[in-house]
Amino acid sequence: MKMRVSWPKLLLLVAMSVFGLWASSMVVVVYWLLKSTLPFCPSTPTTFAGVIKIDCDAVLGSTYSQVFGVPLELFAVVYFIINVFLVYVVAFGGEAMFKRALTLLFGWRFIGLVIVPYLVSIELFIINAICVYCTIMHVAIILDFVIITYFLFYKRNSLYNSTVEDSTPNLG
Repeated sequence: MKMRVSWPKLLLLVAMSVFGLWASSMVVVVYWLLKSTLPFCPSTPTTFAGVIKIDCDAVLGSTYSQVFGVPLELFAVVYFIINVFLVYVVAFGGEAMFKRALTLLFGWRFIGLVIVPYLVSIELFIINAICVYCTIMHVAIILDFVIITYFLFYKRNSLYNSTVEDSTPNLG
């Protein structure tokens, strides 16, 4: 199976999704299933830099943390799994799948990017607290979008390198 993406670029395309998947899975398993306190979350609300209150329980226990009774972190797990799957198709898929998966990956990551400001504003202005794990997921989503945008638009020539023998697009 031919790989269209160099290992460093593949790792870069997948890194933030794996990090986001870890954070969202931790919340689903530890907070929702085991009903335990999350590691790295203060057991009592803590103020960071005198401005931002870190309180995972306030954020995760709020009415805004679920949609139709389903925790947002479960949606995040699915989001990051789809991200990783699309990167796999971009890296190893056939000619027809490559361009479609690349377009889907950009669109999928854009959807994630659009949702982040809403979630952050809920945390900051309604709940008046942030969750460490939610922030990790938000950062992962933003960086995922920056990375795919960079490869698609800024490094476009390196994205579609081809050789005479093989005219398939290549990410490096």
